[in-house]
Amino acid sequence: MRMIAAWVVALATGACGQFQILDGKTTASLRGIDAVSPQVAWASGSGGTVLLTTDGGVNWKHCVVPAGGEKLDFRGVRGRDAKTALIMASGPGKASGIYKTTDACATWRLVLPNPDADGFFDALYQAPGPFYFVMGDQVAGRFTVFSSNDNGETWSRDDRPGLESVKGAGGFAASNTGLIAPIQTKEGMELAFATSATDTESPRVYLGAKSKWTLIPVPMPANGGSSGIFSLAHFGSSIVAVGGNYPKPTETAGTGAYSVDYGRHWQPSKTMPSGYRSAVAFDEGTKRWIAVGPSGTDVSRNHGMDWTPLKPSAKDAPDADKNWNAISLPFVVGAKGKIGKLTGKF
Repeated sequence: MRMIAAWVVALATGACGQFQILDGKTTASLRGIDAVSPQVAWASGSGGTVLLTTDGGVNWKHCVVPAGGEKLDFRGVRGRDAKTALIMASGPGKASGIYKTTDACATWRLVLPNPDADGFFDALYQAPGPFYFVMGDQVAGRFTVFSSNDNGETWSRDDRPGLESVKGAGGFAASNTGLIAPIQTKEGMELAFATSATDTESPRVYLGAKSKWTLIPVPMPANGGSSGIFSLAHFGSSIVAVGGNYPKPTETAGTGAYSVDYGRHWQPSKTMPSGYRSAVAFDEGTKRWIAVGPSGTDVSRNHGMDWTPLKPSAKDAPDADKNWNAISLPFVVGAKGKIGKLTGKF
């Protein structure tokens, strides 16, 4: 993982941090962010918006919009370096697709058009080496997964058994973090992706090994399709899930869960994040997990078991911890073009 240490001060009764607000000169709803390094990061969002910084967020380049993409909603972005990146458009049918640039976003190519008229792309994941994966909502009763082993140039559909879906369940294109590769096994890359709940079923995590997918229920409430797991992050054998019910951003029921065995068994968080959270990330330097959402930010020191609110410092704006959609440390992005950078010390 490409994470940046030293961004939070831990106190006995809570945590205080500093959020440096940056100016991307956009009002787009930003849901994609990928920090290639402390200096290079890509961001993406509504209205065909793609941004690139090469100076740690001081300045953001407004990228050329892919041909015909002025109305596309780029919910995910994955950067290799300052020149090469893939972006994911999310929407029904042709409104979903994967585009690639190799010239610092001066031009784009459509490398994966959505082949399903009723499909919808939810998450784009970049693994070490030339591997990429895309997960989408169910088509004909099965979740869709595509993979590329040549840096996103060509793609193949995953036809392994086990992708069958509970009726009414879907994924969330909220922060581009619903799909991860938690472990490299002898059989290959083991994937995991998260789903929504339904009116009667709890959300699930699907684990994909070499020969099949395995469906794992997660102990979070069955509060309908607007609730469930919105984001996954992993470190070692630990996987942390956050989410909730996004029309009720301050409701704490079912906003966190964790696994210590690569997602095979799950427990609800003992102290939940303090509201719906759309994204979670792990910082290797501080050994902390951080979850962000519209109503606030939370930190866990024990792999998702307990969460503590991360409040703005005295130097921050009062709402500096709020209105975030996605995180790739040290950067966070959110509604109305909001971009931030987490700073500070323990």
